[in-house]
Amino acid sequence: MDFGRLITAMVTPFNAQGEIDWEETGRLIDYLIEEQKSDSLVVCGTTGESPTLTDEEKCSLFDYSVKRAAGRCKIIAGTGSNGTAHSIHLTQEAEKLGVDGVLLVAPYYNRPNQEGLYQHFAAIASSTALPVMLYNVPLRTAVSISKDTVLRLAQIPNIAAIKECASVEQIGFIAAGAPEGFAIYTGDDASALPAIAVGAYGVVSVASHLVGAEMKEMISSLLAGEATKAAKLHHKLLPIFKGLFECPNPVAVKYALNERGYLVGSVRLPLVPPTEQEAAKILSLLK
Repeated sequence: MDFGRLITAMVTPFNAQGEIDWEETGRLIDYLIEEQKSDSLVVCGTTGESPTLTDEEKCSLFDYSVKRAAGRCKIIAGTGSNGTAHSIHLTQEAEKLGVDGVLLVAPYYNRPNQEGLYQHFAAIASSTALPVMLYNVPLRTAVSISKDTVLRLAQIPNIAAIKECASVEQIGFIAAGAPEGFAIYTGDDASALPAIAVGAYGVVSVASHLVGAEMKEMISSLLAGEATKAAKLHHKLLPIFKGLFECPNPVAVKYALNERGYLVGSVRLPLVPPTEQEAAKILSLLK
């Protein structure tokens, strides 16, 4: 499965009552595919506020997204949790709904050791025929999948990729030892260019909600050997890459999308809208 170079971790649109806004979800999917050039969409990832979505809401989003995308891009379902049995259940439900792959975050809070991490991901992978993308984000989970554990998991046939947020250094180590066809994605927009330079295949992005087409051009330029052009685009986009994370994600990107006319609503508690000062900084990114 080739998920492409640019994957957008899609926000979940809510209406004024805090419920999923299906009309705006469809509009957002069309926009991310057609205007921002996303090759794949992660649905119900952290940027989609997965901790506040029920399983019923997640399955409805998986089903709707597959039907709305209609083959124009791949749909990757965020089905990971810190419970292996729960992750297996949600993964199997997502598979029935026709998604193209699943994203499995490292278990958070219970902090398993490396053997526990291996057994967790191996068990979920064995429960499905779908391609699996691991997700290592130690800042959020308080545990990191080591490069050795990633390389061990990469030997499992349907574990096809990783979204790696630990460091560009770790991406380089994994790229040096991974089997052919195992795809590495950075989950940090600001690291997209250096990560691809050391062996990543692409990026799972938040900023691509706003500058996806330019990110696609940046990546294409680097792959075409036009490093100077790619660097100039990186420098231009860097304020957006960094500025969107001055608030807890996805507070800033949802605010920016609303300002751009994509009425994705606010965030669910325990996240809160940006302060007046934060909102002014977000608006400055859009000029």
